[in-house]
Amino acid sequence: MFLHRFVPLILFAATTVAGSDEFSEGDRNEIDSFLASSVQEGKIPGVVAIVVTRKKVLYHQSFGMQNAAAKSKLHNDSVFRIASMTKPITSVAVMQLVEKGKIGLDDPISKYLPNLRTVPVIASEGKTRPSAKPITVRQLLSHTSGYGYWFSNNELERMYRSGGKYFDLELLVHEPGDRWTYGCGTRILGQLIEKVSGRKLDEYLGAHILEPLGMVDTGYRVPAERLPRLVSVYKRETQGIREEKNGDREDGDIAGDYGLRSTALDYSKFLKMLLNEGKFEDGRILGKESVRLMTSNQIGNLRVERHPGADPLWSRSFPIGAGRDKFGLGFQICKRDKPGFRSVGSYSWAGIYNTHFWVDPEKGTAAIVMMQVLPFYDDNCIAVLRGFEERVYQAVR
Repeated sequence: MFLHRFVPLILFAATTVAGSDEFSEGDRNEIDSFLASSVQEGKIPGVVAIVVTRKKVLYHQSFGMQNAAAKSKLHNDSVFRIASMTKPITSVAVMQLVEKGKIGLDDPISKYLPNLRTVPVIASEGKTRPSAKPITVRQLLSHTSGYGYWFSNNELERMYRSGGKYFDLELLVHEPGDRWTYGCGTRILGQLIEKVSGRKLDEYLGAHILEPLGMVDTGYRVPAERLPRLVSVYKRETQGIREEKNGDREDGDIAGDYGLRSTALDYSKFLKMLLNEGKFEDGRILGKESVRLMTSNQIGNLRVERHPGADPLWSRSFPIGAGRDKFGLGFQICKRDKPGFRSVGSYSWAGIYNTHFWVDPEKGTAAIVMMQVLPFYDDNCIAVLRGFEERVYQAVR
């Protein structure tokens, strides 16, 4: 089903939450108007947005369609495929095991997974050579290990097209530690968690992060009772936006770098924990020092690099902040001072279906904007992200 325009009747699918007194009515109306018009003008099918502080929800609103073919509206509790927003959760799990002394950040990954003692490096035109350096846990967390993704690396994409298989986990695109390259290294960290903890990844994340945080709508599988809340994936193609209808089941791969499904409110609990330096209500998920390490520069003089959209149906070039920003252990660290936007030191990441978040410790706020559109970094989706951010900072002064 192709969608060319989204009619006004779909705009307001929920109300602003009670207790949002830190935002003036005018500020809330300004955000509402911007997000609603983005849907009404056909730029995106729908969006759920939330802003939280260390203690409460400031803003939570939904606009547009959850499932266009079924004429089902988005709601605040609609379930999204968050893809690579799984990575920060996996990274926190690794740091929990570091705190317990079961993993060393600078240990070679081969200490735990011996099959990764030597991973081939792409030399040129598909030829490979043995890697000269070991891959460390810190490099996997900071995306300096050399692992890439086919959709954002031209050589891996070419090899995929010519060979008919993915080489993401089998080859490095450069020597460990030489550059910052976004890739699938967090999937290996998921394997590390299983090896060290003796539990399946979904079981570990559930017991040590999701359940303690009360993230009741987050998991790799969407149970039957939650399927009516699952958002369709929409693909922007030449003819327009095409909806991919959901199936009768939604069982995601259990992987460290992708696969979780969640809601904006659920994920905001994870971000509130980080804002509170690892604490959540009366419990503690992570130590204060671990949060500090995760959200500070861990790549030295390297910088976050701009990646191409090797397959434009899956991704455009990304990310914002390339060439200047740093990376921590699971998060991109903002080093750009642009008035009216997130503060320097804010940290963020996103998922390929255009779910985005940032955490601003200076302002004491975190925000999430969830869409379900391909390609990643679609121009209209980024315009919604940046427009939302700008209006949030008009309200958070």
